[in-house]
Amino acid sequence: MSAKAISELTGKEFLYKYICTSAAVQNRFKCASVTAATDWDRLCQDHPWLLTERLVVKPDQLIKRRGKLGLVGVNLDLRGVQDWLKLRLLKETTVGKAKGILKNFVIEPFVPHNQDEEFYLCIYATREGDYVLFHHEGGVDVGDVDAKAQKLLVGVDDKLSDDAVKSRLLTHVSPDKKEVLASFIVGLFNLYEDLYFTYLEINPIVVTKNGVFVLDMAAKIDATADYICKAKWGDLEFPPPFGREAYPEEAYIADLDAKSGASLKLTLLNPQGRIWTMVAGGGASVVYSDTICDLGGVEELANYGEYSGAPSEQQTYDYAKTILSLMTREKHPEGKVLIIGGSIANFTNVAATFKGIVRAIKDYQVPLKEHEVSIFVRRGGPNYQEGLRVMGEVGKTTGIPIHVFGTETHMTAIVGMALGHRPIPNQPPVAAHTANFLLNSSGSSSTPVGSRTSSFSGQRPAGTASPSKKLKPGLPPAKVTTMFSKDTKSIVWGMQTRAVQGMLDFDYICSREEPSVAAMVYPFTGDHKQKFYWGHKEILLPVYKNMGDAMKKHPEVDIHTIAIIAEGIPEAQTRKLIKRADERGVTIIGPATVGGIKPGCFKIGNTGGMLDNILASKLYRPGSVAYVSRSGGMSNELNNIISRTTDGVYEGVAIGGDRYPGSTFMEHVLRYQDTPGVKMIVVLGEIGGTEEYKICQGIRKGRITKPLVCWCIGTCATMFSSEVQFGHAGACANQASETAVAKNKALMEGGAFVPKSFDELGDVIKKVYEDLVAKGVIVPAEEVPPPTVPMDYSWARELGMIRKPASFMTSICDERGQELLYAGMPITEVFKEEMGLGGVLGLLWFQRRLPRYACQFIEMCLMVTADHGPAVSGAHNTIVCARAGKDLISSLTSGLLTIGDRFGGALDAAAKQFSKAFDSGLLPMEFVNKMKKEGRLIMGIGHRVKSINNPDMRVQILKDFVKQNFASTHLLDYALDVEKITTSKKPNLILNVDGFIGVAFVDLLRTCGGFTRDEADEFVEVGALNGIFVLGRSMGFIGHYLDQKRLKQGLYRHPWDDISYVLPEHMSM
Repeated sequence: MSAKAISELTGKEFLYKYICTSAAVQNRFKCASVTAATDWDRLCQDHPWLLTERLVVKPDQLIKRRGKLGLVGVNLDLRGVQDWLKLRLLKETTVGKAKGILKNFVIEPFVPHNQDEEFYLCIYATREGDYVLFHHEGGVDVGDVDAKAQKLLVGVDDKLSDDAVKSRLLTHVSPDKKEVLASFIVGLFNLYEDLYFTYLEINPIVVTKNGVFVLDMAAKIDATADYICKAKWGDLEFPPPFGREAYPEEAYIADLDAKSGASLKLTLLNPQGRIWTMVAGGGASVVYSDTICDLGGVEELANYGEYSGAPSEQQTYDYAKTILSLMTREKHPEGKVLIIGGSIANFTNVAATFKGIVRAIKDYQVPLKEHEVSIFVRRGGPNYQEGLRVMGEVGKTTGIPIHVFGTETHMTAIVGMALGHRPIPNQPPVAAHTANFLLNSSGSSSTPVGSRTSSFSGQRPAGTASPSKKLKPGLPPAKVTTMFSKDTKSIVWGMQTRAVQGMLDFDYICSREEPSVAAMVYPFTGDHKQKFYWGHKEILLPVYKNMGDAMKKHPEVDIHTIAIIAEGIPEAQTRKLIKRADERGVTIIGPATVGGIKPGCFKIGNTGGMLDNILASKLYRPGSVAYVSRSGGMSNELNNIISRTTDGVYEGVAIGGDRYPGSTFMEHVLRYQDTPGVKMIVVLGEIGGTEEYKICQGIRKGRITKPLVCWCIGTCATMFSSEVQFGHAGACANQASETAVAKNKALMEGGAFVPKSFDELGDVIKKVYEDLVAKGVIVPAEEVPPPTVPMDYSWARELGMIRKPASFMTSICDERGQELLYAGMPITEVFKEEMGLGGVLGLLWFQRRLPRYACQFIEMCLMVTADHGPAVSGAHNTIVCARAGKDLISSLTSGLLTIGDRFGGALDAAAKQFSKAFDSGLLPMEFVNKMKKEGRLIMGIGHRVKSINNPDMRVQILKDFVKQNFASTHLLDYALDVEKITTSKKPNLILNVDGFIGVAFVDLLRTCGGFTRDEADEFVEVGALNGIFVLGRSMGFIGHYLDQKRLKQGLYRHPWDDISYVLPEHMSM
C-alpha cells in the first residue's frame, strides 16, 4: 500500500523537527509516550516538564473523535494522569464497530485557551493537487468541515503563498492572528510536501498571544517514498488500525515483502476463524474476500492477504507455512477451509509457486488432518496445468481433501463450494494443455491467413492514432482515441527480454507484418543488438544506452502512450508525471500495471499472459467488448470471462492499482464510446476514489450511450470492524462515498448494468451481449485458427514435453533455491555448525562433512603453505607482473603458472609415489634404491635451505598435530623412515612440507572413516592434494601483489651483472 497512517506522536515529532516558519510553535517536543511497560521515574527524567506543568493525556492508536468518546484527560497533574490511566490502560473499549485494547498513550502540556482561539486545519492529496482546508472554528464540535471550511487547491508543482492563504482561507480570522497563521500554514504545507504526507489534520490548532499550539493531529504518509525520506523519517513503525492487533506473523510477512521484488501481504482479521485464504493477486484477493462475505462468511474470515509478482518457490513456501501455522493452532468444531485462489496470472509461473505451497502442505499434513482442513484450489496462468497436477497429487498422497480447478471454473466458484453453497463437481472439466494450443494439430506447416483481423463493425485504417477532438489554439494537445493499431511500434525501457518475446509472439499470431517492438533502452550497457524469435526465425532488435538515441533512430515510433509497469512510485511523483503527460497530450497507463491489449493488433509487455491463455481467450483477433480495470491479474480474468460469454475482447486496459493512475476509468470509457468497433463496455472498479461516479454522470448526460457493465470490488470492507488496506495502494475508502457498496448502488441507479456480486458478472455480460446480438448490433464472425508459434525450448522443458542431456553436471553446489547449498548443506547451517574454511573445503572438494580434526588439519595446511618468501619462482613471477602494472588476477595467474613438480606441485606426486611403494610392500630402503636405480627423484624429499640440522618448523607443527589426532599414520611413518635413509646420505634430503602434506593427507583420506579405499585413491589421482598448495599459496601471492602496489615499486628490470651472457664462439668472433 502507499498511504499509511502514523501515530500522533510521530507526526508531531516530524512537525517540531522540520517545520520552517516564522510563527512561534510552542511546546516543541513536549510529547511523552506511555505504555504498560513505562518506567515513570525514567520518563520524568527524560521529560522533567511532566513534574511542573498541567497535563493532557490521550490514547495514540489512530482513534478518531477521542474527546467525544471520553478518551482525553484534561488539565491534570502527573498523579492525576497516572490515576486516569489506571482506569483505561490495557482495558478493552469499543470505537464504532471496533473493539480493542488501549495500549499506547501520549502525554502533553495542557494549553489554557479560549474557544475563539481554536481553528481547524487540514491538508490532503487529490489527483489534481493538494487541498488546504481551514475553518475559523475548531475543536470537538467542528462538525462537517467539508461543507463549512474554506478550501484552497494547490495544483501539482505549484507553491502556496502567504497572500493566497490570507485572501482565500483566513477571511474570518482576526487581523492580529492572520500573519502568524499564514506563516504557519505555509510552513506546514512545505513540510507536508517535503516529507511526502498524503493527509495531515490538526484539530484544533490553537493560536494565542504566546504562539501556535498543535493540540490534536492525525496524519498519513506515502510509505513508497521511504527511499527518498529515509534520512528524515528514520525507522518508522506504522500502527495497525484500532481494533486489530499487530501480530508477529504480519511483521514476518512484511519483512519478507520488503526483501522481495514480489508482493507478499498478510492481515489477520480473526485468528479463530475457520475460513482462511491464500490468494494470488491484489485484485483477486479483494474479490475472494467479497465473495466470502457475500456468502455469509465475514464472521469466520480469518485473514486477508495476497502473494503476487512472481514470488520464488522459497518465498511462497515461507508465506504458505505462515498461513498453515496460524490456521492449525486452534481447532474449530466445523473444521476449517483453506481457499487457494487467484485470477489468471500474466507472468507468474504457477507451477513454481505451487511447489512452495505443496512443500508447506507436506510439512503440515499432520496438523492439517487433525484440524479437519479442506483445501479448494482455483488458478490459471503460465504452467498452471502442472501446478494443479502437483496440488492434486499432494492431496492423494497426504489424504488431505484438496479440490483442484482451473480456468474452466469461474474464479470465485470455489468459495461457494468451500462454504457449502455450491456442489463440488466429482470430476471437473480438464483444461487443454499448454502444448495443445501451440502445436499445429492439423499437421499442416503452413500458416493460415487470418480472415478476422478487424472489428465486426469495422475500424479505422491501420496506423491512425486519431485524436479525440480537434485541437484549439492555446490548449494542450488532445489525447488519441485509438491508442493501438496493427502498425503500432514501441520502445521498451529495461532489459525485459521475456516481455518483449511475448509481445513478438503475440504480433506473430495476430499476423502482423512487422514486430511491434522497434527498440529497447538499457542504460547499463553500450549500444548493441539483442536476439529474439519472430515465429520460426531469429531476429535482432537494437538496444540503446539512452532514450534520446532510440527515438532519433526510430522516428516511426510515435510516443502518444506510455505504460509504466513499475510499482512503488510515490504518489507525488505520479501526479507530476500525469501533469507533464496532460500538457503533451500523452496517455499514461499505470503505474503498477501489467499494461493493456488490443486483440489482433498490439499488447503491452506481459499483458494477457502466455500464448496458451492468449489463444484460449481468443486475444489474437478482435471481439466487440472493451474493458478497463485497475488490476492486471483481474484484467486477464476479464479476458477469460469475456471470451467465454461473448465474441471476445476488442481492447482491454489495466490502469493500475495506485491511488492516482496515469489515466482514469472515464478517459478509457470515453475512448471506447467513440470507437465504432466497441459495442459494449465492461468496467471493473474497486473501493477507493470517486472515479466511478464520473461514469454515472456520463450515462445520465448521454455522453455514454453504449451498454456498460460495471462492478466495483471491495464490498467486504464495510463489513469489517476495522479498516483493512487491500492489495492495491488505492484500494482504501477515506469516506463513505468511496466504498464499493456506495459506488455499485450509484452505478445501478445511473443506468449501468450492475450484477449482485462478482460471481454473477459473467452472467450479466452474457445477457447484455446476447441482447445486442438479438438486436443485430453485433454479428458474430466465423472463427479462423491463428498461426502456430513454435514453443520455446525452455518452456517446453518446463512443461515436461522434451528432454535433453545437460551440458554441465555438478554435485557440489546449488544456488537455485532461496538458500545456497554446499553439497546439500544450507549455508546457514554451515555457519551455525561453525565448520570453518576446512569444513567448507571438505563439502566442496570431497562432498563430505569431515571430522573436526580433519577440518583443522586442512586449515593448518593452508596456513603453512600460504607463503615462503619473495625468492621462490611463483612469488617472483607475481612481483614482476605487479611491477609491470598488471592487475591482481593477471599477477596471481603468473605466479600460479609456475606451480608444478619442481615448485609446489609435489603433493600429488609424493602421495602417489609413497602410496605405491607402501602398498606394494617395498621396504623403505628398497624404495630408495629402486628410485635411484631408475634415475628418478623422490617427490617430497629435499629442500634447498632446510636440513636435518635446520628443520622446517612448518613440518614439525604439522607432524605434532597429525600424531596427536589422526587415527593412523602408516604412510607418514613409512615416509619418515625413508627420510632417515635419505638424510644419512645428505642432510638436506628431508621430508619437506609438500611431501609431508601429501602423505599425511593420504592417511587422513584412508583412516577418517568418510571414504572407501577406492575413493581415497581417486582423490589423490585427480590432483586434489595439489589444490591445497594452490589455494594456500594464492594467499601469499596476493599478499606480494598488494605489497608491491603499496610500496609503489616501479617496473622491474633484471640487472646485467646477474646474467651470464654466453654467446656462440663463431658469433663472438
